[in-house]
Formats: sequence, structure tokens, C-alpha cells
Amino acid sequence: MPEGPSIMTLKEEVQQFSGQKINEVSGNSAIDIERLEGKTILDFKTWGKHFLICFDDFTVKIHLLMFGTYRINERKETKPRLSMIFSNGELNFYTCSVKILEGDINQYYDWREDVMNKKWDPKKAKQSLDKKPDEMICDAILDQNIFSGVGNIIKNEVLYRCKIHPESVVGKIPSKDLKNIINECSIYSFEFLNWKKNYELKKHWLAYTKKECKRCNLPIHKKQTGKGKRRSFFCTNCQKLHI
Repeated sequence: MPEGPSIMTLKEEVQQFSGQKINEVSGNSAIDIERLEGKTILDFKTWGKHFLICFDDFTVKIHLLMFGTYRINERKETKPRLSMIFSNGELNFYTCSVKILEGDINQYYDWREDVMNKKWDPKKAKQSLDKKPDEMICDAILDQNIFSGVGNIIKNEVLYRCKIHPESVVGKIPSKDLKNIINECSIYSFEFLNWKKNYELKKHWLAYTKKECKRCNLPIHKKQTGKGKRRSFFCTNCQKLHI
């Protein structure tokens, strides 16, 4: 599943279509796609893993889910979920969720929850974490209403950086460490974006899919953790377990 930085990359790549009118629209999406024909795209936005195509009175929300893809000025052999043709090119989405959000987009999203948004609010994230004292930090970090855009790669790398075991309970983690985790979720997301642009993301991974801890020269443990049963990679020596 693409994480927030990958959706930010998509937003940057499609700016050529901002302000453009959709001349043709097609696809096998369940929404009324004909509604888009003749419409002008006013803006592209992102909220975490959601890609938003904004029109004057509604917004199309694209979620790439686990296996969604897109193509700009080219096509795949499979039928697209949504295809938009412009005078200067085309934009095609495959194997994704497509929904229409009526009215003002701001009524659907709290931009303070998006770790890559200018309105990102670390204090709000801390308040939200304080309301989940019994939850494992590995689950809390993946809560999109606290850390919108953070996915499993970022979760693993942030907890490794902060030396916190993924099965630590939120209410038992010292406040200074929680604040460090919150800050790193945003910091790492932007680093992720830059590394991805330079095609060097994987070489910067310290914990995710790794076999050995670079700090301790001990084995990295792999385990499905938390209620979400997502893969966690961690060192039991340097990542402290708070329970």
C-alpha cells in the first residue's frame, strides 16, 4: 500500500493537468464518471494516503489500496478504474477505490492530522495518543486519524530511530519519547519522499526487512504485532519495551 510520501509524488507528477478540462472520461468505477466530462480540475490535494481531485462542487477521492497503480500519458492493458483525457495528455488509475465527496473538501478532512501537510499539528497528535493509553504504539502509529500518511515502512523506521519496541504500550512510554516518535513520523515522511524521488529509498532502511541491527550487530526480529497484525522489524536489545 502506497504511503503518504508516494501520494505526494503522484500529486507533483500530475500538476500538468491542474486547471485543465477533462475532454473524455471512462473506466469501470462505480461512481457516475460521466459527471466528470467537461469539468475543469481546480486543484490536486492529498490527505495521507488519499489522492484528491478537486472540482468546483465536489472532489474525487482516489485510494490506491494494496495494489493500485496509475499511469500518466500512457496506459496498461487492463481496463482502468478511472481514465481522464485532457488536451495535453491523460491520467489513468487502476485497481483502486474511487469515490465522490460532495461539497467543500474541508468538511471531510482535518489537515492537522496529515504528517506532510503544512497544518500538521504535533500537539494534536499527542492529545490523540493520550486518549489511547492501552494501545500498542505499533497500532497507534498506523492510525490514520492520528498520523495520516504513515504506513508500515515509516512505522518500523521511526520506532527503530526512536529506540522503542513496537509492542510498547502508549501509556507506558515516557512523554519525551512519545514526542520524539511524533516528530520523527513527519521528519521521516519527508526524507522518504526525497529518497524515493532519487530512487534510493531502500538503501536507507535501517530496520524494515533487515536481518541485523546496525547498532548492536544482533539479529533483527520479525513479528506480526498489534491488533493489525502488521509486520514489525525490531531489535530487542536497543528498542526498549515499555509495558
